[in-house]
Amino acid sequence: QVQLVESGGGLVQAGGSLRLSCAASGLTFSSYTMGWFRQAPGKEREFVAAITRHGGVTDYADSVKGRFIVSRANAKNTVYLQMNSLKPADRAVYYCATGPPFSRTVETPDAYDSWGQGTQVTVSS
Repeated sequence: QVQLVESGGGLVQAGGSLRLSCAASGLTFSSYTMGWFRQAPGKEREFVAAITRHGGVTDYADSVKGRFIVSRANAKNTVYLQMNSLKPADRAVYYCATGPPFSRTVETPDAYDSWGQGTQVTVSS
């Protein structure tokens, strides 16, 4: 049974930084593309970032490009999202998810199978 547990969310002032972590279990972590998504109140879940199984390729939504960095530590079964220069518009619940195995990065939520419970990020102006 795949389990994903996000952590690292919280309240931060605009311009600040947070680092989210997602610990995975129940799967061969290094076989999977991993993704980060977010959902703000009243909005659909949207793609944030993705990383291929060995970290060789990353992909970002235009809204976070240049500010967020996705990385992974396969030895720790963990994927990270470093968020810098945070804006109030970044406020959302952030989710990690397992993407297709042995695959390129994908941005559509339907391509992702297992999801964490989410971690809240709030950015004050």
